[in-house]
Formats: sequence, C-alpha cells, structure tokens
Amino acid sequence: MAQLDVQAKLAILADAAKYDASCASSGTSKRNSRGGKGIGSTEGMGICHAYAPDGRCISLLKILLTNSCIFDCAYCINRKSSNVRRARFTAEEVVRLTLAFYKRNYIEGLFLSSGIIRSSNYTMEQIVEVARSLREDHDFRGYIHLKTIPDADPELVRQAGLHADRVSINVELPTRDGLTALAPEKDAGQIEGAMGDMKASIAEAGDDSKRFKSAPRFAPAGQSTQMIVGADAASDADIVGKASGLYDRFGLRRVYYSAFSPIPDASAVLPLKRPPLMREHRLYQSDWLMRFYGFAPKEVQSAAGADGMLPLDIDPKLAWALKFRECFPVDVNQAPREMLLRVPGLGVKAVDRIVASRRWRKLRLDDVARLTLSLTKVRPFISTADWRPTLLTDRADLQARIAPPVEQLELFAA
Repeated sequence: MAQLDVQAKLAILADAAKYDASCASSGTSKRNSRGGKGIGSTEGMGICHAYAPDGRCISLLKILLTNSCIFDCAYCINRKSSNVRRARFTAEEVVRLTLAFYKRNYIEGLFLSSGIIRSSNYTMEQIVEVARSLREDHDFRGYIHLKTIPDADPELVRQAGLHADRVSINVELPTRDGLTALAPEKDAGQIEGAMGDMKASIAEAGDDSKRFKSAPRFAPAGQSTQMIVGADAASDADIVGKASGLYDRFGLRRVYYSAFSPIPDASAVLPLKRPPLMREHRLYQSDWLMRFYGFAPKEVQSAAGADGMLPLDIDPKLAWALKFRECFPVDVNQAPREMLLRVPGLGVKAVDRIVASRRWRKLRLDDVARLTLSLTKVRPFISTADWRPTLLTDRADLQARIAPPVEQLELFAA
C-alpha cells in the first residue's frame, strides 16, 4: 500500500465506497466556494451526487480512509478475509484531495467512511483528524459527512459531531439474528447505544444553541443509518418495522437501504443472487409513506403479502389502496388532507394544491388533472363535482390500466 500513489489509492478507495448508500446531504445549508478559480476537473472518481430538500444537486467526494479491516463481516467486500487490492489514505492525503476538488468547484463536501484498522479508536481518531484539519487548519466551509464507529470511545464520536454536518452509524442488518450470523464481531446493542448517545448529544447542542450564541454546532444535519437488504432472511415487513423504530427512538434524518450485492469468494451463508433492485426501490417508497404521508408502520406492513414482502409490480401505496378499497373513492372537495395523501398518484405537492384550490371553488375532474402529474392512477380512487367511479375494478384490471410495465419500473430503479 505504501507504494501506491494518491491517484491509485483514489481509484481503489472511491470504488470501495460505492457500497455505502448513506451519503445524501439533506439538512445542510447552502455554501459558496471560497474563491477557487478552477473551472472543474476531468477526473470523476469518488464523486457522488446527492440532493438537498430544495432540489439542489450537491456533489460530494465519497471515499474510504482505507478498505483494510480487522473485522470479517460475511457480506462486506472489504472484510478481513476478502481477496481485494488494499489501499489506505493518510489523513493529510484526504485533506489535500478534498481541498483540491473543492477549489476547482467540483465538489461541495466530503463523505468519509473507513474499514477498521488497528482498532476502532485508532480508526476513529484518523477520521476525526481529517475533519478537524479541514475545519480548523483550512477553514473549510463545505459539507462533511462522517461515518462513525459504534464501539469507538464516545469522546471521539462526539468530536466527529463537532466537525461534521452529518454523522451516520450503520445498523448494517435489519435483525439482531442476521447481524449475529453474518457479523458476529458487531453488537446490535452497542450500535444502538451509540445512536442513542448521538441523539442525546444533538439534542443537547440544540438546547445550548438556543441559550448561547457562542454554542458550537453539533451535527446540524443530524444522523442517518443504513441497512443491507437481501443478505439475510429479513422480510420487507421486518425492515419497515425496524426503520420505524429507528426513526422513533433515535430521531434519524434518514434510513438508507442498500440491496445486497454478491461478492467474490462469498460465504456459503450468503445468497447467490442479489435481490431485485426494485425491492430496494419499494422500501424507499414505504419509507416515504411513513415520513411524509402519515402512514403508520402497520399500515405499510399490511400492503405486504403473506410472506411479508412488498409487491414488486406495484408501489406500496397502491397495494394498500387495493387492499382497503372501502376507504375509496375519496371526495377531493371534502376529504381531510391526511386522506387525500392516501390516494394513489397524489403526491404531497398535489394534495396541497388541491386543498388550497378547493377553498375557492368546487373542483372538477379537469381541475384535478391540472393539479396533478397524471390523472390515470388517481381517477379510480377519487370523486369530484362531476365524477364518481361506479366501481373499483379488480386488481388485475386496475393494475393493467394505471401501473407501468415491470420492465419500465426495473429500468427506472436502476
């Protein structure tokens, strides 16, 4: 590893970082470059694109400090027993790379994770040193997202929160049994304990900032986590329940889902094939239903089949509506907002437009068509001043009329 130049290390460690999905930068404030005059870069290794809530695309340098690891998690390409080419950055090299990309206006921040080298504390010290140097030595004002290590000294994790905009602690797998079987060196209780400590530190910093103007910022964009989907026997219903519990207990900003990808020389306990990419997509949709549409976890879970798996051919909101047809049609002129949010095909913006418009006039079907992106999916589930569906057709007919072919869905998810 010592003989590799920085460019070679970047190629290895940027590729190794692609398995970590939790690099969105929602929650950060807009920042400008600090005077760099470059016009861009011709090298795109390690650049990922995330979206802020206002729709801005934010580019991050996404890399690992090292892909060496003392742990041997069965699902991880960088596990101790994996036969992959290893590389390791020094903290100073990561700082130089970040500043070089930033001054060329090619990135707006850094996402830094790492395998475990020597010990959890040693690795966490190196991660914190990168963020500290950027902030204190170079007055770096870009976005920083650090992946923290649950069994590291709590003071080191706290230091990460003082320098980073967002921190994340991966729960890895949806169930304790799965974690025990596939990552026996990791402890679910320890992971959740670290998440609880981070929640308390964020809350304490928030209280301090209200009382003291000089209070230091602490992970102002919150904390997130990631679950691997399809490496163990957990069903979609299990994953939805786990995600809901994490949101409630730890005040997470996001739970990310990463479809398991088969790795070379894999353990016999792992599946031979990756799960359908559409499964990951459906879990994100179910996550949206709980976070923005008022669905309780049990309601989302009820959209799953007897095996606990969400249907792949239709989205979970439509699956729920087809199971509970007695709730429809919904009168767009009288129904409360929370019920309109349950109509397949109506997003939050469309519902808000409907609620605002109906204050002034009775809405007709043509009005709804102007307020939504597509009326095809919506029409069977609503009534207006001039429209009421005579009946909801059977699931097969309704799906054929309003849902795109599965091939299109797989292409979109990819």
